[in-house]
Amino acid sequence: MTGRGIDQIQRHPGDPRLFESYVTSARRYVEIAEEANGPIPREVDPGYVWGDALSELQRARPNGRIVNLETAVTTSTDAWPGKGIHYRMHPANVACLTAAAIDCCTLANNHVLDWGYDGLVETLAELHAAGIRTAGAGRNAVEAAAPAVIESGAGRVLVFAYGSPSSGVPKAWAARGRCPGINLLDEFDAAAVERVARDVRNAKRAGDLVVASIHLGSNWGHEVPRGQRSFTRQLVDDAGVDVVCGHSSHHPRPLELHGDRLILHGCGDFLNDYEGIRGYESFRPELGFMYLPEFEHATGRLLRLVLVPVRVRRFRVQRASAEESAWLQETMNAQGRAFGTRLAQRADGTLEVLAS
Repeated sequence: MTGRGIDQIQRHPGDPRLFESYVTSARRYVEIAEEANGPIPREVDPGYVWGDALSELQRARPNGRIVNLETAVTTSTDAWPGKGIHYRMHPANVACLTAAAIDCCTLANNHVLDWGYDGLVETLAELHAAGIRTAGAGRNAVEAAAPAVIESGAGRVLVFAYGSPSSGVPKAWAARGRCPGINLLDEFDAAAVERVARDVRNAKRAGDLVVASIHLGSNWGHEVPRGQRSFTRQLVDDAGVDVVCGHSSHHPRPLELHGDRLILHGCGDFLNDYEGIRGYESFRPELGFMYLPEFEHATGRLLRLVLVPVRVRRFRVQRASAEESAWLQETMNAQGRAFGTRLAQRADGTLEVLAS
C-alpha cells in the first residue's frame, strides 16, 4: 500500500487531504509512525520503502514479481462518496514500484476505485506506461477479466485477479460492459468456480502456470471460513488454478498445500502506513513475509515455498529480528495445524513450508 502516508515521504507527495472521520491529512500518518519509531526521511529514493527486500529479491532472482497494489495512482480529487478511507499515490511516485522491478500489480481490491473512475483509468495508464502489467481492473469488463501475462525463461505465468464483497469491495465497483471497474466475484459458489474455470480455459496454454489473486475475507483474525476454504480448493480441483493467492487480512493467515498446489488464505500486508496505530497489537501487523515459491513449470506442481520474515519500520521493509521471526513461526504453526502445514527454520533465517 504505497498511498497515503507512504506517498507523503516520496519525492512527489500528492494532495494530502483525506475525508476520514479522525484524520484529515495523510501527513498525520507519517507523524504517528514517527511518534512510535523515530524520524522518517522525506523525498526518499524510490527504493527506500523496499529496504532489505531488494537484496532478498536479488538473491532469489524470481521469474515473476507480483504484488496486490492497494492504492490508486492518480491526481484525481473525486473521492468515492460514502467511503471512509481513500488511498492515493501521486503518479510521479510510480518509480517506487519500478525500483523493485515489479512485473504485475493486481488491482481487484477495495481501494483501487477510491478516487473514482477517472482515478482508476489514470492508475491503469500510469502503471502501463511504467511497464507494469495489471490484472483485475480495466476500462471495461473484458479488460478487467483478462490475465496479466508474465513471460520468463521458464515459461508463461498467467495472473488472474478477482475481488470479493467479503473484503469490503463495493458491488458497484464491478466492471460491466463498457463501464470501468474491477473483476468481481459476487459469491463463493459453483457459478464463481465455473467463471474462473472458463477464464483459465480461454487463456491457458500447455505449460502455463496459473495464479488466481483474490481479495477476500476480513482484515483481522486467523480463522478461515469453511466456505472460503472450500472455494479455494475448488479453484485448484475444478478450475485449473495452480496458485491461489488470497489477501485482505492485515496479517498472515494460514496457508495450505492442497495436493501439490499452493493456497495462501491471507498473505498479510507487506507495506502499509499503519505504523504506530493502536488497536490490533496482538496480531503484530507490522510483521509479514516475502513469499518465494518454486514450481515445476511444466506441471504447476509446487516444489518448495520459502518465506522471508520481514517487518515494517519507519515505512521501510526490514528483515525481521530473531524474536520476530520466531513469533511468526510459532503463530503460523499454531494456525497451520488445521491445514496440515508447518514452518521450519532454515540456516539463513528464512522459513520453509512443510507438510505436517
